[in-house]
Amino acid sequence: MIKVVIIGAGNVASHLFDAFYTTENISVIQVYNRGQKKLAYFENKTSTTTSISKIMDADVYIISVSDDSINSLSKKLQFNNKLIAHTSGSVAMNQISNHNIPSVFYPLQTFTAGKTVDFKAIPLCIEATKINDLLLLERLAKSISDNVYHIDSKQRKALHIAAVFVNNFVNHLYQKGEQICKENKVSFDILKPLILETAKKVSELSPLKSQTGPAKRNDHKVIEQHLSDLNTSAQQEIYTLLTKSIQETHGDKL
Repeated sequence: MIKVVIIGAGNVASHLFDAFYTTENISVIQVYNRGQKKLAYFENKTSTTTSISKIMDADVYIISVSDDSINSLSKKLQFNNKLIAHTSGSVAMNQISNHNIPSVFYPLQTFTAGKTVDFKAIPLCIEATKINDLLLLERLAKSISDNVYHIDSKQRKALHIAAVFVNNFVNHLYQKGEQICKENKVSFDILKPLILETAKKVSELSPLKSQTGPAKRNDHKVIEQHLSDLNTSAQQEIYTLLTKSIQETHGDKL
């Protein structure tokens, strides 16, 4: 049985807790958070505390807080030589204070409160300096996911940037598309099959081969008409920038 303490009570922490909670060889013995309110989610399932001095003894401590808080929080932990893993995609492993053993347990997925995810399908990126620690993290990761990767801090940073492009930026484009639909009294639902097919396509073909549209075809008349029809300069700037990027990628210039 691997004993785990989760430090933090946000979206990632609660989703990790739910995945661990139903796994036989893992016991989340405690959740720590500096505020009491967010601990309500865990109170009927495990021990909770708002006091750093009362954090229990465990095999692995998972810090799941904001990126800016990881280093300062790790310095406040009142024990030594314990395996501490943070869950950030962009923070280097060495940002965990060296009075404990730094490591990383990064689930590469978008998490939203109340939205259930299938952890078995989520890539878990792990990193540690010693082989025994890495093997322990691997056991922990494979208990909840079928996709476990040994990824160092440099690779993880690049992955996080790539994830921002394919998730955060793409989602923002969905919002812009929804805005255009609303402005023209068209249901955004009409676009959802296209969104799903696009996502399905890149699971079968490379994004380079999957590209379609007026920019790929170098259809200047359609591009000019679209730019004319857009209502804001922000929309026009985004359209122009992405069109230019697509055309440069596929050998054409604006």
